[in-house]
Amino acid sequence: MQLYPKLILDALAKVRYPGNGKDLVANEMIEDDIRIDGNKVSFSIIFDKPTDPFIRSVVKAAETAILTFVSPEVNIKGNIAVKARQTARPNPENPLPDVKNIIAVSSGKGGVGKSTIASNLAVALARQGYKVGLLDADIFGPSAPTMFNIEDTEVYTKNIGGRDLILPVERYGVKILSIGFFVRKNDAVLWRGGMASNALKQLIIDAAWGELDYFVLDLPPGTSDIHHLTMVQTLAITGAIVVSTPQEVALADARKGISMFTGDKVNVPILGLVENMSWFTPAELPENKYYLFGKDGGKRLAQETGVPLLGQIPIVQSICESGDAGHPVALDDTITGLAFKQLAEAVVKATEERNATKPSTQRVEVHK
Repeated sequence: MQLYPKLILDALAKVRYPGNGKDLVANEMIEDDIRIDGNKVSFSIIFDKPTDPFIRSVVKAAETAILTFVSPEVNIKGNIAVKARQTARPNPENPLPDVKNIIAVSSGKGGVGKSTIASNLAVALARQGYKVGLLDADIFGPSAPTMFNIEDTEVYTKNIGGRDLILPVERYGVKILSIGFFVRKNDAVLWRGGMASNALKQLIIDAAWGELDYFVLDLPPGTSDIHHLTMVQTLAITGAIVVSTPQEVALADARKGISMFTGDKVNVPILGLVENMSWFTPAELPENKYYLFGKDGGKRLAQETGVPLLGQIPIVQSICESGDAGHPVALDDTITGLAFKQLAEAVVKATEERNATKPSTQRVEVHK
């Protein structure tokens, strides 16, 4: 029996790849390394990913095709190698090895301005010369695309080190990714927990974040959301910032937020508390302060819980206007811009102190 490469390729052209229904040859899945040594035949099949679910079935089908359409005498079993165009994901224990500090911005309830704090904190850190990334992890209410005026921006991938990685959008010195880039802004996101969690993991692990000094996570509001669990299972979070407003109902939820992070199962250090909407200052009367939601509630909670008060952010109409216009107020040297500058400085100090006095945070392990 005379064997030659075309006989092998003709047989493999009869094997369909289940992922798209095309044959292996048409899919360009056969490596140009067919070797024939007497009756022994060897070659490689190339898959897009090392985790392709059809690897075993395709290899078995290829063996069967050669034995059926070439000759049952061919020595092929165990001689088909598997290669991947995309290399495996990084070590799950440390998926972002080039990121120094991961800061989670959380709130016990919605409506306290958590995303405004997260976005402006990221900008303020970047203005101080740090390399900063921002992940808008609020699956059901993404706001970063609006706050940074990048709603219509297309997101691309690039092959880096054998992996197709999502390229974050860069704006005001901050690398940004949001689920809002991948859904139409007027559509409700009706995803089950598993789908949403997988999307978040992909935005973390399969993105080209590169070297970062600070990776800011804008978490969904609440204290029992599955996405909080996804974050602490995927990343070793350096510390959490809890955002509240001064009134008692918000402070009660902030207490729950602090408790969630510091509990035995999660055990993420609290860097501090941010009191948002601390007072109202009219633009035309910058010296005046009107305490619409009570005075110093955040300061009292910080004293009660023993966590630092990182900053008090006033209500100024320009905050909302700037956010809606895609121009974070932290870019400007105004009263509020100064407040975010001071907040960024406080976060840096708290992070450095945390790193000097506490062991590294560990990911939450799930035992089945």
